[in-house]
Order: sequence, then C-alpha cells, then structure tokens
Amino acid sequence: MNKARSFTLALVVAAAENGVIGRDGKLPWRLKGDLKRFRKLTMGHPLIMGSKTFASIGKPLDGRDSIVLTRDPAAISPQPCLFTATSMANAIDLARARAEERGVAGAFVIGGAEIFAIALPFVDRIHLARVHASPSGDAYWRTPPEEEWLVVSREEWPASESDEFSVTDLTLERSSRA
Repeated sequence: MNKARSFTLALVVAAAENGVIGRDGKLPWRLKGDLKRFRKLTMGHPLIMGSKTFASIGKPLDGRDSIVLTRDPAAISPQPCLFTATSMANAIDLARARAEERGVAGAFVIGGAEIFAIALPFVDRIHLARVHASPSGDAYWRTPPEEEWLVVSREEWPASESDEFSVTDLTLERSSRA
C-alpha cells in the first residue's frame, strides 16, 4: 500500500531576546554553530524566503531549492534550483512539489520578517534559535502567542570562540488547542 507522505512546513528563525533578527540586511551576530545547525536541518529541503533574504544570501543555497516570494519575479535571474512565487499559497504549493520530487517530507520558511508573518498561519513547526543578546536591528521576529505552540525540544549552546553569544534552540509545534 502506497501511503502519501504528509507535508510539514516549518519556520527557521534566529531571534535575539529583544526580537531582533537582522540589521542592514545581515545577521547582527556571529554564530558559526547556529549556521551549521541550520545547514544540517535544511539540507535537501525546499526553502521559502523573501527577495530581501535571497539578496542577502546572494545565491541559491547548495543542496536545497530556493523559492523566492516576490512581487516581481522578473527581477530574479533564472538559476538552477531557484524558483519564484508571487503568493504564499503559490510558494507552499511549489515547496510541496519540490519536496515530493526530492523525496523529503517538508520545507522551511527562512525569512525575513515579512515572510515569517505571512507564513505563520501555515506553519506546523518552528525551529527557534533564541540568541541570548539584545543587539540593535531593523528587522524583528514577533513571537507567536504562547498558547498556540508547545515546546517539544530545547537545547542549550554556550558562547564560544566561534559563537559570539549563547543560544537556546527550541522546537515548537502547533498546539492542538490552537
């Protein structure tokens, strides 16, 4: 019996204690360990992002499909593993198709702030790296209502030579009460 694989849409965000996620189109910290965890988590999966996030990365991430949510698809130069969508529904449909083609069960929304807000109603899981700092910034993550999410895992990472601040990795799943 061939059972259809269920699709999971997850959000991946690193946010400081004050909600900052970015400054001048860049991350406001140096956290090599978090970048390694991000790569391991998302490898092989489709990624949904906004055009500003794509511009800050500069290219599709290796081993993953990049789906850029944009009002102007013509502004994105065609490249292998790069797709555009003009609505979140279109981006999710494309991510679902790409995930099925890749043989994986889900996709990740990776930013920025505007895209996180648009995607949140569709997301089943949140991978939140809570950065223990309060840097200045111009892009913010709004923590979703606590009663809608359950913490299903927590892992602490200390500051180190390659990680400017300590981080608490949280995995949240949508509560059945929501």
